[in-house]
Amino acid sequence: MDRVGRDALLVVRAQLGDRKALAELVGHWHDPLWRYVRRMLDGPGRADDVSQDVWASALKALPRLQQPERFAPWLFTIARRSVTNHLREKYTQADPVDGDGTGDDDISAVLDRAQVAEGLVGLPVREREVLILFYLHDLALEECAQVLQIPSGTVKSRLFRARRLLRDSLVEKGYSS
Repeated sequence: MDRVGRDALLVVRAQLGDRKALAELVGHWHDPLWRYVRRMLDGPGRADDVSQDVWASALKALPRLQQPERFAPWLFTIARRSVTNHLREKYTQADPVDGDGTGDDDISAVLDRAQVAEGLVGLPVREREVLILFYLHDLALEECAQVLQIPSGTVKSRLFRARRLLRDSLVEKGYSS
């Protein structure tokens, strides 16, 4: 059974009161959710609190989830809103868009996770978020679009820009050429 089917079955069972299914669902998604929040907030400091808030909101709303097969985008949408609320306190405006849109889109060298994590921290929130959802949580373009509440074409544009910014950041730090 694929991820979507397994999650849908667990959601329906949890909605029917099966605590074991709920525990399995939370157990499966806790680490990916926490990693998403941690990466969006630049570290583990606030990730525990924000993740806990996300789970509280998700568990409260789970009985009303009408499309169990959409659990992952639904959960990450709740997480995104919580992260956005937290970041709103830190940032007053979204990061400005810069650059001319040209350049090679490939990262030529294989980098270890620490280097990539370091590069992600330096990216604007919008670009960091789309990279994390698409590459680290394996959400499809359409699922990313649902979580981010933007068209799929905008997801593609942000992915292009984010990969370019990440590559440039890593090259600047001497990790790749």
